[in-house]
Amino acid sequence: MFSTTLLITPPPPPTTTTTTRHSPTVDRLAFLVDKSKSIDHLLQVHAALLRHGLHQHPILNFKLQRSYSSLGRLDYSLALFERTHNPNVFLWTAIVHGHARRGLHDQALFYYVQMLVHGVEPNCFTFSALLKSCPLEPGKALHSQAIKLGFDSDSYVKTGLIDIYARGGDVMSAQQLFDAMPEKSLVSLTAMITCYAKHGELAKALVLFEEMEERDVVCWNVMIDGYTQSGMPNEALLLFRQMLAGKVKPNEVTVLSVLCACGQLGALESGRWLYSYIENNRIKINVHVGTALVDMYSKCGSLEDARLVFDRIKEKDVVAWNSMIVGYSMHGFSRDALQLFNEMCGIGHRPSDITFIGILSACGHAGLVSEGWSFFRSMKDKYGIEPKIEHYGCMVNLLGRAGHLEEAYALVKKMKTQPDPVIWGTLLGACTLHGNIALGEKIAEFLVGKNLANSGTYILLSNIYAATGNWYGVARVRTLMKDSGIQKEPGCSSIEVNNKVHEFLAGDRRHPKSKEIYMMLAEINGWLEAHGYTPQTDIVLHDLEERQKEQSLEVHSEKLAISFGLISTHPGTTIKIVKNLRVCLDCHAVTKLLSKITRRKIVMRDRNRFHHFVNGSCSCGDYW
Repeated sequence: MFSTTLLITPPPPPTTTTTTRHSPTVDRLAFLVDKSKSIDHLLQVHAALLRHGLHQHPILNFKLQRSYSSLGRLDYSLALFERTHNPNVFLWTAIVHGHARRGLHDQALFYYVQMLVHGVEPNCFTFSALLKSCPLEPGKALHSQAIKLGFDSDSYVKTGLIDIYARGGDVMSAQQLFDAMPEKSLVSLTAMITCYAKHGELAKALVLFEEMEERDVVCWNVMIDGYTQSGMPNEALLLFRQMLAGKVKPNEVTVLSVLCACGQLGALESGRWLYSYIENNRIKINVHVGTALVDMYSKCGSLEDARLVFDRIKEKDVVAWNSMIVGYSMHGFSRDALQLFNEMCGIGHRPSDITFIGILSACGHAGLVSEGWSFFRSMKDKYGIEPKIEHYGCMVNLLGRAGHLEEAYALVKKMKTQPDPVIWGTLLGACTLHGNIALGEKIAEFLVGKNLANSGTYILLSNIYAATGNWYGVARVRTLMKDSGIQKEPGCSSIEVNNKVHEFLAGDRRHPKSKEIYMMLAEINGWLEAHGYTPQTDIVLHDLEERQKEQSLEVHSEKLAISFGLISTHPGTTIKIVKNLRVCLDCHAVTKLLSKITRRKIVMRDRNRFHHFVNGSCSCGDYW
């Protein structure tokens, strides 16, 4: 890890006289260079330096070069460096560091080689600078040189090497270097924790983290983000609360990770609390934090809050626009998404590939086939964006749900990239929706034959057969599934009450209020029966008795979550549910009716989209 503090250690005494070196003019100019906060001010100081004939002073040259680089003018720093006679190791190191910190790895390596060619021997600070963000292969070569020059024992160099191996995916080499360190600093511990967290080895990361005597905000951020990126948002939020309890002040990086965790969980109350924390602690709501808030609110079901934050963001970039477009899309507000796209393009922002994922998804939710094709073709023709597999997936979903199955199948066959199981599964789902048995069987057999089938493949094929009364086909699919050792992904629904997220599986009885939940469920069934509702038992496996089928539907995870919401919140409160799978037909119909009976708005986020149930209707228009 490169240390700026160590880097500014003065070089060996220059050849100028002692009087010049220690003159008040030099000291004053050095102070002014260090305190410069803008390019304009630094240029004024540079002009004064030239007037005093100190343009070749090694310390002032070094400080100017470093300051230009840190203020974002690497070109000025480089111009100054190239006019310097016989630059010493500190000046070479500064120019290497200036390029490395901006991710210009090839240029940083070039200047390192030039340094060697000019006969200047590097020091450990040079290696620390060079290793910063260096790719794995050149990093290995530098490791060999560090050993040869005796710098491998330096803690900053070793930490930089650990970081290189960690980023390159060579966890074993990183661990070997770390284990060989006689003393582990906070920086080296954080580097190793980052390595483990990045590669999903959170148990090992947690062991190191808990053994740390001192923890700064950086190592807390690494752990929180590790859990968030590994799809463990509950653990991320728990760690964040521990961080606050430990009196460690969060920064922007913390906020971004925790907002992402709230979005994954659909934990709106926690997200709102965090927004208040941000404002009360004067954490700047820049475009990055603002975009994360928009994303969080959209995923937590509060599109109104998302739009309020979006409108507050100054100097919106394309990522901010994308977050709002995707938010409208996932809630099924397709026309709003398209309008926002036009506004974005109208003020000169160029759409990205993510923009088109949002727009094509919006078209899919509304069945806008002609508009979808127009956007899809414009990607390459108008914006020079080559469609990726995600864009093809959006188009297959749009065409398939609209009943254009052969058109969707033809598009899949013409794809330049190999279609993945997700695209085939999307098409198979459309075959189930529209009862196209022949095409459904063809796709399923292809997936099974290529060993690409997952539980969803078998379930969809089984549903196709069940819908047509082909019980022999259903039994055959279930046998294939059992023989393959594939388990159906269990349905899981979550609801946040009083800043705590409660999760339910189908038939779950583990909750402390399980008795009250099932009493409410029985009451719900009475309401439904009184309103003439008949369970849609045709979607349940055929080899169950009719009453067993009804009981199977009654304990679906989303119904348990709704029951808990009804007993845990005040009348009239909106109930928000997050489901890991697509909501089934029966649960969708039941939730519509419950929104009318209870006079409550129920918002449900399933795998495909948001459903807003109000007074017996759903925002999806029964098209999902």
